[in-house]
Amino acid sequence: MPARALRAFAEFFRLEAAGGIVLICAAALALVCVNSPLAEGYRAFIDMPAAVTLGPFGIDKPLLLWINDGLMAIFFLLVALEIKRELVGGQLQTRAQRVLPMVCAAAGVVVPALIFAAFNHDNAAAMRGWAVPTATDIAFALGVLALLGSRVPMGMKLLLSTIAVVDDLIAIVIIAVFYSHGMSYAALGGAALALMGMFAMNRMGVKSLAPYLILGAVLWVLVLKSGVHATLAGVATGLMIPHVDKRNAIDDEIEHSPLETLEHALHPWVAFAILPIFAFANAGLELRDLNMSQALAALPFGVAVGLVIGKPIGICGAAWLLRKFKWARYPDGMDGRAMLGLGLLCGIGFTMSLFIASLAYIDPILYEESVLGIFVASVVSALLGVAWLRAVLPAR
Repeated sequence: MPARALRAFAEFFRLEAAGGIVLICAAALALVCVNSPLAEGYRAFIDMPAAVTLGPFGIDKPLLLWINDGLMAIFFLLVALEIKRELVGGQLQTRAQRVLPMVCAAAGVVVPALIFAAFNHDNAAAMRGWAVPTATDIAFALGVLALLGSRVPMGMKLLLSTIAVVDDLIAIVIIAVFYSHGMSYAALGGAALALMGMFAMNRMGVKSLAPYLILGAVLWVLVLKSGVHATLAGVATGLMIPHVDKRNAIDDEIEHSPLETLEHALHPWVAFAILPIFAFANAGLELRDLNMSQALAALPFGVAVGLVIGKPIGICGAAWLLRKFKWARYPDGMDGRAMLGLGLLCGIGFTMSLFIASLAYIDPILYEESVLGIFVASVVSALLGVAWLRAVLPAR
C-alpha cells in the first residue's frame, strides 16, 4: 500500500478512535441526566418543538426528530462518501478485495437477525426490530481497538473498517426496504428529479460541491415528505458526489477530489458533534425501575445475544469457510484467533442499532428494552474483544 494511503488511513483511524471516546461520554451523560433530577429537563429538551417554514411550506418536528432525520442524514452522507471511495479506489475496488469483508458483513447481519427472531418470533411488535442487532458502530469499535495500540496489525484495522462500511451499506438497504411508510408519490417524483439533476451534473463533470449540496438539501425535504426515511437522501447525495476515476480530470496526487474534500470536511463534525448529539438524544435509558425480569425479557435478550454471539459467529464462520475453500485469505498479521477478536468487536452496535431501534419501535417500552439490549451488548462485546485480542495478539 502506498505511503500516502497509509498516512491517510492513520489520520482517519485516529479521528474515529477519538470520536468513539466522545460518543461514549455523550451516552454516559444521557444516562446521568435521565437517572437524576435533570430528567425532566432532558425530556423537555429532546421534545422541544422546532419549526422551519418557507411560505406555505413548513416542517414542524420535535428536536429529537430533527436530530434523527436531519443530523443523521449528514452522517449517512458521510457513510455514502466512504462507501463510494472504497468502491472506486479503496479496499473494495477489486473482486478479491471485496470478497472477505462483503461476505463477512452479510453473514454478520443474517446470523444476529436469525438469533433475534428465535427469541421474538411469537411477538409481532418486537419483531419490527429484527434489524437492531445487525449493525456495527465503526467509531465505537475503532475507538476500542485503539486501546490495544501497536499490538493491532494494520490489516485488522483495514478489515474492521471495511466490514463496518459494508455493514452500513446493508443497514441503508434495510432501512429503505423495511422502515419506510405512507408513500407520497408526488414527493417521490420530485425527489427523482432532484436525483437526476445531480446525476446529470456528475456526468457533465461538474466538480463544484455547492450545486450538489443545494440539490441534496432539496432532495432531503422531498424524501422527508415522501414517506421514505429522510436519511436516505444523504446516501443518494453522497453517491452522486464526483470522485477521482478515469473520467475525472483531477490529479489525486495534487488535489483532493470533490468527494474527498467533502469527506475530510465532514469527518470532524460527524465524529465530534453529530454522533455525540445523536447518542445524547437517544441513549437516555431509565435505570431506576429496571429489574432482572426486564433485562432477561425476550427483546433485550435477543438483541444482546444477537450482537455478542451472533456477530462473531457470522463473521468468523464466513471467514473460516472462505479461507477453507481458498476464496479469500486473512489479512497479514491475522489468524483465526485474531479474527474471533475482530468478530467480538463487531458486536458493538450502538449508533446504528439505536437508530434502527428508533425507527422500529413507537412503543416507548419496547424502545427502552431494545436500548437496554444494545447497551449491554456493546459493553460486553467491547470488554470481551479487548481482553481476547490482548491475550492473542503479540506485543509489538
